[in-house]
Amino acid sequence: MIDKQVASVAQALHDIQDGSTVLIGGFGTAGIPFELIDGLIEQGARDLTVVNNNAGNGDQGLAALLKTGRVRKIICSFPRQADSWVFDDLYRSGRIELELVPQGNLAERLRAAGAGLGGFFCPTGYGTELAKGKETRQINGRWYVFEEPIRGDVALIKAERGDRWGNLTYRKAARNFGPVMATAARTTIASVFDVVELGAIDPEAVVTPGIHVNRIVQVPRVKTQAGGFKA
Repeated sequence: MIDKQVASVAQALHDIQDGSTVLIGGFGTAGIPFELIDGLIEQGARDLTVVNNNAGNGDQGLAALLKTGRVRKIICSFPRQADSWVFDDLYRSGRIELELVPQGNLAERLRAAGAGLGGFFCPTGYGTELAKGKETRQINGRWYVFEEPIRGDVALIKAERGDRWGNLTYRKAARNFGPVMATAARTTIASVFDVVELGAIDPEAVVTPGIHVNRIVQVPRVKTQAGGFKA
């Protein structure tokens, strides 16, 4: 019987190795797998490369992971925001490496990894520092930059519902990078608010098929100060 449920966050993350490339879903604070990030902090893996859309907000979630000093490099699109003081301090003091990737390129590099592609040519970034050291090619009169796939050892994503086979659905904007990251990692771990019986999710509504998911762990739905719930 296929059952990808694990009893705890600690159990889900127990075998993440030092030096891993960790893909972490989320866009700003929407869809961030806070419980899995907190679990990774407790788990203790270090010398990590983290891939996320941004570089953390405030002092929680990804920012809290960066603050431990166990992230060697971050690959992201938006490293600096009003509340990115943890990353700012680390970067200015030379304690973290940054690879800046335009958002569309970031999504497509992850998608390329999941699709088994060797890379792709994209016009974004041509003629800028972002293209430095990369192959360029003129196609039909326009210049393109060659971009390589981003593959992860582990993907940590947040979904709304899942079943024991690992089929997942998401809530609105919390969907963002989760589905594509699930395809791009060797091991995908998903936190879900609700675990439902097989068949309860209409196959037409499944966003991430269970074939791309290795483990799911149920986490409690946390109410925010504004009276809503974390997405």
